[in-house]
Amino acid sequence: MLKVGVSEAADASLHRLMPPGVTLEVIPVEPERAVDVEFWIVPPYPRHAAQAWPWLRGVHVAQSSLAGVDGLLPLFPPEVTLCDARGVHSAATAEWVLAVILASLKDLPLYDDIRRAGVWQRRKEAQERYCALHPGEQAHYPRVLLDDLQGKRALIVGYGSIGQAIEERLQPFGVEIDRVARTARAGVSAIGDLADLLPAADIVVLIVPMTAETAGMIGAKELALMKPGALLVNAARGPVVNTAALLAALGDGHLRAALDVSDPEPLPDGHPLWSAPNLILTPHIAASTPMFMTRVMRFAAKQVSRYVRGEPLENVVKGAY
Repeated sequence: MLKVGVSEAADASLHRLMPPGVTLEVIPVEPERAVDVEFWIVPPYPRHAAQAWPWLRGVHVAQSSLAGVDGLLPLFPPEVTLCDARGVHSAATAEWVLAVILASLKDLPLYDDIRRAGVWQRRKEAQERYCALHPGEQAHYPRVLLDDLQGKRALIVGYGSIGQAIEERLQPFGVEIDRVARTARAGVSAIGDLADLLPAADIVVLIVPMTAETAGMIGAKELALMKPGALLVNAARGPVVNTAALLAALGDGHLRAALDVSDPEPLPDGHPLWSAPNLILTPHIAASTPMFMTRVMRFAAKQVSRYVRGEPLENVVKGAY
């Protein structure tokens, strides 16, 4: 009978999602004895995965709880089949992207500051900020107190399942979409075309995996190519963007940004990103909804069923990712 390992931190009520005919082995967060499992549902926290791995015996398949597996690649030898969770958290991450785009364009952080200050007249600061981000535009009457999403052009860099989910959520707002992926296909440009596409984008969304090729993908050169006042959204990994270059672009008012990831991460106390202007920053929380583990276990259960039937697994990670 197939032994499937799952972390004790996962809610026990989710065990019922596993298919019949398998034995579920609950693995302590800090194991103290060796555990035999053939199929391991890897905990979402890399630290927990690293703590458990040395105690596991007989693992043939490691099913990640995350779409990105850059933190897991060094853990497993070649004989272990590693599968990512591509598609599992697409909805949650895409909703975060939509939320921060709207929050940035509607200047919600500023208006929350105004609420806390209790000074109605401060709303004029919204037009001052808008004009600073869009030099050359004439003053508007009435004042510009927020921006439109309709009519904007978004560039989605990394057009996998999450990129597609982001596009689906932007389309009802009348947003024009450009797409970039590792290789070109119908309707999707190759990463080599990025420099040609950046100048036209009002919004640039990064949702690429963390690889040697994507590290530092967005640096000073790429940020300078973006139009004044454009919004950079990073829902990928922190090192995809050069932090020093981004701080400079935010500080001189060239760009706005919304980040769920950072470099370094966790972001230490006192880091300049905490107080950078024109920035919305969340501490890597985009997929952390109440449905996180339910989605993971549903997908893992399907993978277990495929494995038992001898069918090919989905989302198998090959090579250097």
